[in-house]
Amino acid sequence: MMLIDALQCGTFDRGVLQRLAAGGFTCVTPTLGFWEGTLESLDSIGRWRDMERENADVMRIVRKADDIRACEEDGKLGILLGFQNANLLEGRIRYVELFGDLGVRVVQLTYNNQNELGGSCYEEADSGITRFGREVVAEMARCGLLVDCSHTGDRTTLGAIEHCPKPIAVTHANPSSIFPHARNRSDDVLKALAQTGGVIGCAAYRNITPDWACATAKGFAEMIARTVDLAGVDHVGLGTDFSYGSDDAFRDWMRKGRWTRSVQYGAGSAARPGAVAKPEWLERPEQLGDLAEALRSTGFAEAEVAKIMGGNWLRLYETVFG
Repeated sequence: MMLIDALQCGTFDRGVLQRLAAGGFTCVTPTLGFWEGTLESLDSIGRWRDMERENADVMRIVRKADDIRACEEDGKLGILLGFQNANLLEGRIRYVELFGDLGVRVVQLTYNNQNELGGSCYEEADSGITRFGREVVAEMARCGLLVDCSHTGDRTTLGAIEHCPKPIAVTHANPSSIFPHARNRSDDVLKALAQTGGVIGCAAYRNITPDWACATAKGFAEMIARTVDLAGVDHVGLGTDFSYGSDDAFRDWMRKGRWTRSVQYGAGSAARPGAVAKPEWLERPEQLGDLAEALRSTGFAEAEVAKIMGGNWLRLYETVFG
């Protein structure tokens, strides 16, 4: 059974890579950037290439679905390069292909602000996908990059689903009908995602996850079961949003970038302004594998457990980038 986590973030080093490989992870998508432009994004890709060379015994950068299968066979950790914003393109359609050639496989259309492609979940009014956004999602499909709409507004997400020739993803969010929050996705989005072959990765980030789903693996499995009721068992996976070394400086960059001097809470609030505790059942990433048994005890058959733990992501990745 593969274990694929479609979104993590923070500071990765050899110690983290070793923990993930030893913990049974087959593939993880780290966050290479939030607000960075082209040059900084190239630097980030370069750092990961260096890390691959220096840790070739532990990891490989994934470019095709067969690379993930190879990781399952030899026990290495697959790293799928992804960005949580489209700033790396700097308004240039040709850069989609160039970044794809460099190994990028996932790009989120918007982060926490409106941009040239569409509306963020935090804007008062979601403008919908723009003309440039339509061009980008079509180009991403052509070049084998997965469109991510985890922080994108619902209207923009529906537009991306409509205009992208291949299935898209919401890599790290939960249904808003289970936990109302701007960062979570509506039932309409989940149904449209499923109808077109996409996948939602259920998140374990406390600010957007019910307390009862943070308390125990069984509770999280029950949230997944309710998500499956909305989207279907073929369209739900894991996108924990697990973070490493997330100190105040890291959170400030995630939330504020260079666009504001004001206080920003991200998915938090004035009542929860800073770091939040990790779920009790997922204080360490190695514990994610324990979810398989919780899914079984919740009523999922073995084949369904395999789909949720990683099989659905593998199917989507193969559809998008081969």
